[in-house]
Amino acid sequence: MTIRNTIYVVDDEESMRVAISQWLTLADFHVESYGDGKTALKNLNCDFDGVLVTDIRMPQMDGLELMRNTLLIDNEIPVVFITAHGDIPMAVSSIREGAYDFIEKPFEPEILLETVRRACEKRQLVLENRQLRTRLEHSSVIAGKLLGNSEDIQLLHQEIRDLGPTDASVFLTGDTGCGKEVVAHCLHEASERRKGKFVAINCGAIPEALFESELFGHEAGAFTGAQSRRIGKFEHACGGTLFLDEVSSMPLNLQIKVLRVLQEREIVRLGANRRIPINIRIISATNSDPRKAIAEGTFRADLYYRLNVAEINIAPLRKRGSDILLLFDYYALRAAERYKRDPLPLTSEGIAILMAYSWPGNVRELINVAERYVLSSLPVQKRIAHILQHMDSVISTHSTSLAEQTANFEHCVLEQALRRHRGNIGKIMEELNLPRRTLNQKMQNHGLSRKEFLEGS
Repeated sequence: MTIRNTIYVVDDEESMRVAISQWLTLADFHVESYGDGKTALKNLNCDFDGVLVTDIRMPQMDGLELMRNTLLIDNEIPVVFITAHGDIPMAVSSIREGAYDFIEKPFEPEILLETVRRACEKRQLVLENRQLRTRLEHSSVIAGKLLGNSEDIQLLHQEIRDLGPTDASVFLTGDTGCGKEVVAHCLHEASERRKGKFVAINCGAIPEALFESELFGHEAGAFTGAQSRRIGKFEHACGGTLFLDEVSSMPLNLQIKVLRVLQEREIVRLGANRRIPINIRIISATNSDPRKAIAEGTFRADLYYRLNVAEINIAPLRKRGSDILLLFDYYALRAAERYKRDPLPLTSEGIAILMAYSWPGNVRELINVAERYVLSSLPVQKRIAHILQHMDSVISTHSTSLAEQTANFEHCVLEQALRRHRGNIGKIMEELNLPRRTLNQKMQNHGLSRKEFLEGS
């Protein structure tokens, strides 16, 4: 269904103004017409949701001057010129100055309608992207890094606020790609150590022969190839936070040495005798079950309990259904900016596929899908299905029930419609083909309030 964008028609010739207004109104646009540019200009602002259609040759303020003044208000408002044949060189020049397009008189109504529709789509994207940027810019450090409105992500925010200001050692668990290092960084930023270093080390990626040197450092000549002194991660993180990722994969013979460091809060570099006190906070993480590793004898229980003063379990993306579209929009916007592409909105089919997918790679996989979506040259209605064409073979047994998937999908469609129409109930009823009472009931069921989406809120 067509979205009722606002079109300003400016022409000093009344018959042309009336004809264009009628064509656009019949095409389901909201039209306001003006006989001069100055009056139209008074009603334009940076929240204008549509397109300016104007003649070029007009008394007092011509179309070019109107365009220049419009672009001073907002340089992304689409301006479409209606021009006589003799004004084509002028219209072409206006494109270089920022006009969206021009149409030569006489013209078929379908040509005007198609041009205006494309310009409206572009304007809608601009406004949606601005809204997303505004929400992110006004969010807190934690909310800015851990996006989402789901119950799981809000609980995670609260846990970070509770534990961040302390010096307690925190143990993070969660599937691969769910954002454990991001959570660790948020804990650091929420602490008194935020001015110190955040040092991350992947315990599963360091060869065993180099592990001790990597953590504790070494003196020159400590072993073959040690030509100079090297500061280890423990010492380097002094005054800040050390993040031990995949800690359960640490070699057993080194686990006892790390335990001793944590107990005594001092290290000795390889090849040295002097003890160096360290002042650090430890945050650890694993994507496997630490208790199972303890039972199998690959992870020391005493080290686990030393590291696990407090534990945070990070929910997988499949459990955060209402966050999927927010995250997708955010990362698609970032990718569009980086690759200089237009971030085209998802179709309802694309939304349904994203919501049904089990996301085995979690947020890391979603970022990859969002980038591929932006870079794809396929028609927008085919992109998500093509990118996730292997989804049938990877949806896990942990997928949510049909009822949960349906509820998540309905929540996301309602939320996007509220955001797109800035809380305008009439437009949402029209787009979703819902009566007022049904829409109100569904919004209430999903905890959605139009006040949160009103312009300026």
